[in-house]
Amino acid sequence: MARLNLNKLSKSFGAAEVLSPMDLDIADGEFTVFVGPSGCGKSTLLRTIAGLEEASGGDINIDGVRVNDIDSSQRGLSMVFQNYALYPHMTIFENMAFGLRIAKTPKDEVDTRVRKAAGILKIEHMLDRYPKTLSGGQRQRVAIGRAIVRDPKIFLFDEPLSNLDAELRVQMRIEIARLHETLGATMIYVTHDQVEAMTLADKIVVLRDGRIEQVGSPLDLYNAPANRFVAGFIGSPGMNFLDGSVEGQKNGTCRVALACGGTVTLPLRRAPSVGSAVTIGVRPEHVGLGGGEDAGIAATVLLTEQLGDETHVHLAVEGSAAAVVAQMRGQIKLRSGAGVTVTLDPAGCHLFDEAELARRDADAGAAAIAVAS
Repeated sequence: MARLNLNKLSKSFGAAEVLSPMDLDIADGEFTVFVGPSGCGKSTLLRTIAGLEEASGGDINIDGVRVNDIDSSQRGLSMVFQNYALYPHMTIFENMAFGLRIAKTPKDEVDTRVRKAAGILKIEHMLDRYPKTLSGGQRQRVAIGRAIVRDPKIFLFDEPLSNLDAELRVQMRIEIARLHETLGATMIYVTHDQVEAMTLADKIVVLRDGRIEQVGSPLDLYNAPANRFVAGFIGSPGMNFLDGSVEGQKNGTCRVALACGGTVTLPLRRAPSVGSAVTIGVRPEHVGLGGGEDAGIAATVLLTEQLGDETHVHLAVEGSAAAVVAQMRGQIKLRSGAGVTVTLDPAGCHLFDEAELARRDADAGAAAIAVAS
């Protein structure tokens, strides 16, 4: 196990800066997930930590030792790739043992390490088989086993489940979480799937355009997103956004008039000035259907998704380009085209300052500051 510190780390390819200078601390034994849309720099960041890409600036420190100039093979890291990278002509045992043999590890120790890792992953009965005889999930277990036998300081996972079908992804996600509990190892995991991030991570690092947008626990990011980008990226179904303007402030509250009709009053520590253009963010579970004193919004049912224990109702409201989604408990039946009234739970609303959004996008390509509700 080991701790990792990035100090003003940056990466450029020629004149193109793909990672802006960033600071990050990952604690010993922590499971950290890098998440973000395609092209945000998460895999480049992982490869730079691994030494597969050379940092353009800043420091990579492992247990207090700067490793920028240390070869990737000597950093004490093991990487699990998306495509398994198994040797087809070697048995599973030989695939897992290959790196140890290259390092001239004694034969008895190789055998012990391989069989111990295989036992952890429950593939000990497959050691004499070849990769072509295994399923995708079994091949990924072998790739993880090859990393385990090296007894690394830090495990690095680069979208390891992307090639698996939905059922296998869920199964492997559970196995990786159990593996972390068993080994207690420091793990860094890259994914574009925010569900994987939420379910696996101790800490999530949200990236956009080569910058860190927010770092925190899954529930910190879900309940208190730092900006609109994080709010929209974390959560499934995604957060709803409604435009409006500040109508008034009184006794620590902010009353917002919504462009789609209705108002919502938020308890805020600070708020934009009266008349400011703002966006209200509200998660689907905080959207209700029916009467209420606040935020009575006329809407039309577009689609109802019956998921068994809950129902997702997609709604069209005036002034919102995207559909508003309400997540209802139980089995709700609504016909498409039906008129309903939407209400918002003020305690579950977030306010985003559009003026601040414009300034920060112009200056740094970042998103608006969310005013905590």
